[in-house]
Amino acid sequence: MSADAVLQLIKDEDAAYVDIRFTDTRGKLQHVTVDVDLVDEDFLEEGFMFDGSSIEGWKSIENSDMKLIADTTSAYVDPFYAEKTICLHCSIVEPDTGEAYERDPRGTAEKAEAYLKSSGIGDVAYMGPEAEFFLFDDVRFENKINKVSYEVDAIDGSWNTDTEYEMGNMGHRPGVKGGYFPVNPTDDSHDLRSEMLSTMKRLGMKTDKHHHEVASCQHELGLIFDTLTKQADELQKYKYIIHNVAASYGKSATFMPKPIYGDNGTGMHVNMSIWKDGKPLFAGDKYADLSDEALYFIGGILKHAKTLNAFTNPSTNSYKRLIPGFEAPVLRAYSARNRSGCVRIPWTESPKAKRVEARFPDPSANPYLCFAALLMAGLDGIKNKIDPGEAMDKNLYDLPAEELAGIPTVCGSLREALESLEADHDFLLAGDVFTKDQIEGYIELKMGEVEHYEHTPHPVEFGMYYSC
Repeated sequence: MSADAVLQLIKDEDAAYVDIRFTDTRGKLQHVTVDVDLVDEDFLEEGFMFDGSSIEGWKSIENSDMKLIADTTSAYVDPFYAEKTICLHCSIVEPDTGEAYERDPRGTAEKAEAYLKSSGIGDVAYMGPEAEFFLFDDVRFENKINKVSYEVDAIDGSWNTDTEYEMGNMGHRPGVKGGYFPVNPTDDSHDLRSEMLSTMKRLGMKTDKHHHEVASCQHELGLIFDTLTKQADELQKYKYIIHNVAASYGKSATFMPKPIYGDNGTGMHVNMSIWKDGKPLFAGDKYADLSDEALYFIGGILKHAKTLNAFTNPSTNSYKRLIPGFEAPVLRAYSARNRSGCVRIPWTESPKAKRVEARFPDPSANPYLCFAALLMAGLDGIKNKIDPGEAMDKNLYDLPAEELAGIPTVCGSLREALESLEADHDFLLAGDVFTKDQIEGYIELKMGEVEHYEHTPHPVEFGMYYSC
């Protein structure tokens, strides 16, 4: 969509406002709403100034002026605002030079796509994320000097089989690890998910399915793959729509990886493929009908998995999901169809659908940084012909302890992931996709979260140690 087309859309929809949106380092969607009378061709081409020092981890106050440049191809009508509003995703540039701001996540995704083309390896990278989420009816938490607590509740929670409700307890609810795939009334969120999916479809998003997930109160909607930056935009819209449709039903949606103890956590499997000259690069005659390039791509993912964790699993909570059991993909191994390793090759009859699935990411990730980092690791594998080793076609969860000990794992904490990023990031710097300043700033920002978490007493510790 050109600038003229956006202006025509504004006119056709009789819009009152234009929402210009961008994503901060942590992955949170931010926005500024502009009166439609101020939006013309110059506005769309020249951008909008804002204070970058107010975004944590970005500019210092003495050098805070930054500019939002709208991607006119990303325009859509917001489905939730009372006043008709056109939304545009933006990238960030330096106002004095017009160059991309190196800490802008969306700009990093765009540079990753450009680097792929310049490498000669391929023309386009496709990403297909599968982001799960939880729905609750009540969420409460407290972090004080003398009190740390949380509580979540949902009528369909497995723990509420004996709860007394004024309208009665109907008794139909999934048990622990029992949510995949009972019909209603056990699955009582079908209509809510249908509205989420239909809202996405009205916005032009490519969707395919929805269903209850394994854990109690856990769900997933399906997005069809798209190009790297475009799909990161779509994932931001996906999360925005899920949060807001849930709120309209009086529910709270969260993409937190492990909000409840003792049941499955929330993942975001990422399906990836590269095409060149209109042909799928990953289709071939090697293991699972993969090409050499696909196997090398897997080799790069496995080699750099601990560094990738800093972007694919960027919360301290992520590592309460990445533990053995609960279908958690903690082992750095790959297989066709086997879901117990870090990387899976989904079965498909068509060479065009041949892809590689990274199973360890979760939806707390910033999608622009997550997708860009995964691509860079895979490209490093192709460039350096990194051998992924033999495939593991057995259930890795059931391996004997001595055999299990020989398989490397992903990180066990965010601190370990950030230390891995600090030690192993040269592959991310290729083509100036990521920069040293960006990586250092990211580590500093996320290490603040680690230290806050590590310094805070946990209620579990009172149970274990108070009477010692």
